[in-house]
Amino acid sequence: METLLERNKKILTRDRTALLLIDIQENILAVMNEPEQVIRNSLNLIKGFKVLNIPIFYTEQYPKGLGPTASPLLKELEGLSVIQKMSFSCSGVPNFFTRLIDNNVSQVVIAGIESHICVQQTALDLLASGFQVDVAADATSSRKETDYKFALKRMRTHGIEITTSEAILFELLTVAGTDEFKEISNIIK
Repeated sequence: METLLERNKKILTRDRTALLLIDIQENILAVMNEPEQVIRNSLNLIKGFKVLNIPIFYTEQYPKGLGPTASPLLKELEGLSVIQKMSFSCSGVPNFFTRLIDNNVSQVVIAGIESHICVQQTALDLLASGFQVDVAADATSSRKETDYKFALKRMRTHGIEITTSEAILFELLTVAGTDEFKEISNIIK
């Protein structure tokens, strides 16, 4: 008889996970380091989370000045409501963390900009509020590479999982050979 081993509690599961895209906006994206990579991998996450039917949230920081979410992402986010904010951390959005809890979310995948400001502050606040946080390093950026690198290092030091968009999607898939696996494999090609 085969013995079932327990999976690591840090592995993302569909029933407890949500995607949070932070401030990937038109007017600031152009000055980010590797903006095409951020868009490509954020799109992969959005499409993959839609295939897996996992909740997606997205924010805009001061949209009057920084503009709307980047148009390639907006097309994929159609039907979802934007969360507008002035605070750097999403903890400043009234009832947002409560909304996650009410939806049984305990694992939050983050992509967005800037790594060392809004992403980092949100990640640290989510962690302090009892969430597991996974940052998609290849779907996150800052204007300066130094800020990006130190933000990832600081977040990792405090217990935030630093990973990649592809690793996240395959972790959520769990197995190969399904229709979902085929769809996600086509997304990341």
